Amino acid sequence: MDAPLISLRTYVHIDSLQPQVAAYMATVSQGFLPKPGDSCLWLEVAPGLAIHRLTDIALKASPVHLGQMVVERAFGSMVIHHRDQSSVTEAADVLLHHMGTNESARQKCRVAWQEIIRGINPDHAVLINRQNRKGSMVLAGQSIFILETEPAGYVIYAANEAEKASNITLCEAHAVGAFGRLTLAGREGDIDAAARAAIAAVERLNRNAT
Repeated sequence: MDAPLISLRTYVHIDSLQPQVAAYMATVSQGFLPKPGDSCLWLEVAPGLAIHRLTDIALKASPVHLGQMVVERAFGSMVIHHRDQSSVTEAADVLLHHMGTNESARQKCRVAWQEIIRGINPDHAVLINRQNRKGSMVLAGQSIFILETEPAGYVIYAANEAEKASNITLCEAHAVGAFGRLTLAGREGDIDAAARAAIAAVERLNRNAT
């Protein structure tokens, strides 16, 4: 029986996880915890059950660590990471070869929503903090940047590039499911810089996608 075709939804290689992104990933990880500075590959495919075979292939191809594996009916995702960037690259190349595809076949990232809210109200900040229990808190008076992407996994790359570019606080980077959600907080100028970096990151990915 022929194996079903695997569709590459998210494929993003992060060269060096920033401290807040690594810490946030660790709060939701069910596997080996990533550390700041680790190289990371975030992969999402359809159908979801295909991720089991791909996880097996990646772990046998190089000494990477499995940070997360989520299996849904429609989509499956995994995160592998290692201090040595070449180990992640080796596993990634083997995965693409197995699927008979390349990086450019990944789905383009659609920005479903982006917005900056300046000088956030205290009541609003409290409700955001109650809903987002895994990241840092929004403080009253700060500005926030909200980003929603499809597929979901690309928000991690956007968050990592935003943290590289600006002194912000990572409140949420929900990267599984149909849509990814990113919330950053900080001073107005820092949020403006972070938003530019996040959107530029997504645009770079789309220049090499079908």
